Amino acid sequence: METASSRTTEPVFRAATVADVPELVALVESAYRGDDSRAGWTTEADLLDGQRTDPAGVEAVVKDENSRLLVVECEGETVACCQLEHRGTHAYFGMFAVRPAMQGAGLGKVVIAEAERFVRAEWGADEMHMTVIRQRDELIAWYERRGYRRTGRMSPFPYGDERFGIPQRDDLEFELLVKELP
Repeated sequence: METASSRTTEPVFRAATVADVPELVALVESAYRGDDSRAGWTTEADLLDGQRTDPAGVEAVVKDENSRLLVVECEGETVACCQLEHRGTHAYFGMFAVRPAMQGAGLGKVVIAEAERFVRAEWGADEMHMTVIRQRDELIAWYERRGYRRTGRMSPFPYGDERFGIPQRDDLEFELLVKELP
């Protein structure tokens, strides 16, 4: 019989399966879009409307041999996720979401540390790369505190492709952030 003291509050990491797709889409959407996202600090609701991802996109990541979609569970509930993609000497970090009500409590730091450990240990990656909407100053500052550096290398936002959201302004672009892994 499980008691409160026998339950773990430590996060458990595992690879996502196709069965996880609906729950992961809901998690990512709740962290970035709509009024629910405003409970956390990672919201993009003022920059983008519409969807952040969709089931087909998440399923493609789950099935991609060069990717790992990590699911993070606490006490059996999905509370965070992130995408890792093996790209030769470096890995790409994306689709990072933490349940809005749990943001700001340190879980994100634990998830990104595990992601970095994984890509170094399993893939031998020397660097982690990510792209962040350059207007997300607070989020970029958070990554900089984790050792990521701004590169000044920009890539365009996919205007006109509503799979990535409906922009609320016309100057969005992504900046590449990079961290060398020890």
